[in-house]
Amino acid sequence: MPLPADYVERVYAGVLGKIIGVYLGRPFEGWTYDRIMAELGEVWHYVHEQRSVPLVVTDDDISGTFTFLRALPDYDNTRALSPAQIGQTWLNYIIENRAILWWGGIGRSTEHTAFLRLKRGIAAPRSGSAALNGQVVAEQIGAQIFIDGWAMVAPGDPELAADLARRAASVSHDGEAIYGAQVIAAMESLAFVERDLNVLIDAAIRFIPGDSTIFRLIADLRDWRARFPDWRAAREQIAARYGYDRYPGNCHIVPNHALILLGLLYGDDDFQKSLMITATAGWDTDCNAGNVGCLLGIKNGLAGIDAGPDWRGPVADRLYLPTADGGRAVTDAVREAYAIVNIGRALAGEAPLAPKHGARFHFELPGSVQGFVVDESADARGTLRIENVARQSLHGNRSLALHYRHLAPGCAARAATATFLLPDMLHMPGYAMLASPTLYSGQHLSARVCADESNAALVQCRLYLKVYDSCDALVRIYGDAATLTPGSAHIFTWRIPDTGGQPIAAVGVELRGRGHGTVYLDYLTWEGAPEATFGRPAGGGDMWRRAWVNGVSAYEQGTGEPYRLIQNEGTGLLIQGTREWRDYCVSATVTPHLAEAFGLGARVQGMRRYYALLLTRTADNAGTARLVRALDGVTLLAEAPFAWVYDQPYTFDLRVVGQDLRAVVRAPDSASVTLAARDDRLDGGGIALVLTEGHVSADQVMVSPA
Repeated sequence: MPLPADYVERVYAGVLGKIIGVYLGRPFEGWTYDRIMAELGEVWHYVHEQRSVPLVVTDDDISGTFTFLRALPDYDNTRALSPAQIGQTWLNYIIENRAILWWGGIGRSTEHTAFLRLKRGIAAPRSGSAALNGQVVAEQIGAQIFIDGWAMVAPGDPELAADLARRAASVSHDGEAIYGAQVIAAMESLAFVERDLNVLIDAAIRFIPGDSTIFRLIADLRDWRARFPDWRAAREQIAARYGYDRYPGNCHIVPNHALILLGLLYGDDDFQKSLMITATAGWDTDCNAGNVGCLLGIKNGLAGIDAGPDWRGPVADRLYLPTADGGRAVTDAVREAYAIVNIGRALAGEAPLAPKHGARFHFELPGSVQGFVVDESADARGTLRIENVARQSLHGNRSLALHYRHLAPGCAARAATATFLLPDMLHMPGYAMLASPTLYSGQHLSARVCADESNAALVQCRLYLKVYDSCDALVRIYGDAATLTPGSAHIFTWRIPDTGGQPIAAVGVELRGRGHGTVYLDYLTWEGAPEATFGRPAGGGDMWRRAWVNGVSAYEQGTGEPYRLIQNEGTGLLIQGTREWRDYCVSATVTPHLAEAFGLGARVQGMRRYYALLLTRTADNAGTARLVRALDGVTLLAEAPFAWVYDQPYTFDLRVVGQDLRAVVRAPDSASVTLAARDDRLDGGGIALVLTEGHVSADQVMVSPA
């Protein structure tokens, strides 16, 4: 089917609806209806402040939804994507016991059970089958909560959406869990082109067996909607016939699927009312509200979200995806929406979209702020308001307006967006936050700003970074300033200075002037390979360590070495960087104390997608140097004999430029080996220390442009 004309904006609304619903329901996840009514009452808006918890949090509902969908671009956006390939995507992005999932144990957590099956070589769909894991485990809620992305890449094509949902759900689930996921996916897909809820339901149930519990449940809900005007009466029917007492396990899909339908059928097509009903009804409140929010976001667009209270302002597009691809952990609804849209466009045979020549922050979607919030500081007297506006863009249609008021002479107003972990992200409730910075020393940052013609006075503008110092305090580093006359524009270019390997936590715009005025940020972006040396700073801080995504059994600070890694089983990686790094050199000196293999990775895209230069042993225990590609298994690209022993340092240099890979290993006695290969399977990614079953140490890791 042709893509809808408003496809991008409707996907953005779906992404926003998903995260708004999750953030709404997360503070009271798992509560019963009675407890919610007793302690909160009907939940018409966010209650995080009442619960003294953050609003924007890490959550499996969000992480799984936007991560597992990467199977499509990782496998060239083929319509023939298999459950086994989606399972490989799980193994690539999930770090065991740390990322995305609830690690509740085999036979208790459905996703943990499936992950262990995959890890042991049991491919999907058997990894999630009831035959292997039992019906109770296989029919929990996870298939439904992770499903929205598969619908949004198939707009107006519920048959494709339901089929993709089946394949994705079968990695970890079976039976009724798959049927529920297919229903949600089909409804969301058709919602791009159909507004009538009953038409959506009629179309969706065609994809599931007529004798299934989900099919019967939906019929009952529709019957109760006709018989009972009050949603509370219908909720009582659900509790009696489909409650948790009838469906065992930690979080069964059947009761929660019923609450999704309850909110949709009784919500009068109103975003706020539908979320209120679904969330207030209890049980898995964040999961259910997330699915309802996504469906209504797609169906009714941004206008439907904006018709009620301010849902979007407190969120500011922010979301977190803690995975083995740490450079994408700190992201926003606009970036994730365009990632989904470009998958959908690829499936439809259309070219990808890249607003404003691919700028990271482009603000092209109505109301988007992409994580920019007012950056409070001691010298800010006056107010700053941030607004997305439809003007003042050179190569687009929209920009971010920074309205300053009552600004005193010598004082500043600032707006910034996170590029790494900020202090309020360090201790997330429930799910760990794993991330690498998105911006690094040596990269080239550019931005365009312009002053409104009505400004009464000159305004000075400059870009700045917030960087962790060696004691983990945030300090600001400034670029050059430009003075803007009313109506004038300026393009900033800034090569990011050396931060001593310390992570950059935020990037922002500072304004200094007098009185009132507006400055427009048209875009802000960066490109190029970094130039940085990563090691332990003198001050004893810890954020330099947090910038590495820990995919090894143990990551410790040695007495002399900043990096001391232990991997008990299989291969582990300690990863830093982003998927946008392409052509660069990485080097490190590594000392093996015990190892089957060890070395350095480049273009690392997760736990199982990377190039690596390794020292390893052959079957006869002879030493060898190998250049390999990890991608659905390990492929040997080049090798040569190289003797090595324990407790001696070896220097690794790995250079990746286009399809060319060149690697050198040097021993303490100056013996060396050079390997070279050509390969085009991995076009970008971060760096890693790589270790197979052993213990190694290192002092520093360096990366520079090739």
